[in-house]
Amino acid sequence: MTAVMIGVDPHKGSHTATALDATEHELACLRVRAGRRQVEQLLAWATPFEARTWAIESANGLGYLLAQQLVAAGEVVLDVPATLAARVRVLSSGQSNKNDPNDARSVAIAAMHAPMLAAVPVEDHRTVLRLMAKNHTDLARWRNKICCRLHALVAELVAGGISKEVVVSDAFALLESIHPEGVAAIERHRLAGQLADELVHVDDQLKLAKANIRTAVAASGTTLTDIFGVGPVVAAMLIGYTGDPFRFPTSGHYAAYTGTAPIEFSSAGRVVHRLSRRGNRRLNHALHIVAVTQIRHAHSPGRGYYDRKRAQGKTPREALRSLKRRLSDIVWRQLVDDARRAAD
Repeated sequence: MTAVMIGVDPHKGSHTATALDATEHELACLRVRAGRRQVEQLLAWATPFEARTWAIESANGLGYLLAQQLVAAGEVVLDVPATLAARVRVLSSGQSNKNDPNDARSVAIAAMHAPMLAAVPVEDHRTVLRLMAKNHTDLARWRNKICCRLHALVAELVAGGISKEVVVSDAFALLESIHPEGVAAIERHRLAGQLADELVHVDDQLKLAKANIRTAVAASGTTLTDIFGVGPVVAAMLIGYTGDPFRFPTSGHYAAYTGTAPIEFSSAGRVVHRLSRRGNRRLNHALHIVAVTQIRHAHSPGRGYYDRKRAQGKTPREALRSLKRRLSDIVWRQLVDDARRAAD
């Protein structure tokens, strides 16, 4: 029985699927509208291809819902990065024109020749923690924007504005002490009051988000919080954005994914290593938080490691990067151990 790879180019309004056999010969192509019957139509079309695998471009992006629906229907689904599919499209002879059928074909070819592609898993507690962590990050960023706007308005009402970090009670007290004169000052005062009210609402949401994360992390049974500097929020980020830790064969693979492994840049016998800007930047940020926290506490294991690197002649930034690389290995081992215990 011939194995069939079905590449899917997902969009908001439609999905295009192309089925290829083992020789990359196109067997069929279908375009369906994105809607309630999208999975039903795709499965009916793919019925003749019994030994089939689905490859969806950006299965965690535009193709997220379709990928999860296919997984729920018992299908095998691979996640193909958009950059990989784009390279295949450019290098593919006679198929470099960008359109939906060619894109779907490129996705299928990429999946056939990339054995390390991750299969789309059924959503579990890791997905929940990732959603919680993202919600907390979004709320924190929104709070920061509100504070910046409030600082700017108050600075136009009173000399010096708010002299330090915005505390809601202090902001209300300051606004009550201001008696604006003129239509512009009155409007600024009114807008500043609205921002202070909004800040109260966002603070309440942040408190609830942190409480929910604390409960979910405890329920996951993770041991990441045993690492110095890893609290519930950071643990949720590490678990949620890592996903299945077994998809990383070694700690080096995980370090490359987190962007903590330096990149080799070699030419004409000269070998140097550069700072990596690749990988999952949210994981990199989480590891940065842990590293900075450990450096700030003299009794932490990370501070001792940092001091040894400084004694070896490394700059503060280089020592920080070395610590992040070490923490990446520690986190990977903890995640793998936790996953093994959960599987037993």
